[in-house]
Amino acid sequence: MPLAYWCVLIAALLPYPLAKYAKSGTASDNRYPREDYDNLPSRHRRAYAAHQNALETFPFFAAAVVIAVTMGAPAVVVNLLAALYILLRIAHALFYIFNKPPLRSAAFAAAMAVNVAIFVLPAFR
Repeated sequence: MPLAYWCVLIAALLPYPLAKYAKSGTASDNRYPREDYDNLPSRHRRAYAAHQNALETFPFFAAAVVIAVTMGAPAVVVNLLAALYILLRIAHALFYIFNKPPLRSAAFAAAMAVNVAIFVLPAFR
């Protein structure tokens, strides 16, 4: 199985530690779990926002990887770009949590550019 597919799994799981961190150290009512987020400390609210963003960006990444691999893009390049995407998404989450907006935006834009590159790779084979 290509490394890029493992990166899809990592990207799929990445939002959940962020949500766990967002809720850590708080009394939470599991009957209404989403109502607690407004009362979280700011760093934890930012972790929840990073969680949401990771969920929002995942479908495009997963589709881009599957399309690139199935359409015959060079596996080495897809694997490299997929790993870079994961690193950028982790950086994005950390910049979000630690309130570094310019770096967060740069990581987001770079990850999106990598994602587009993965998607269009088959057009250049």
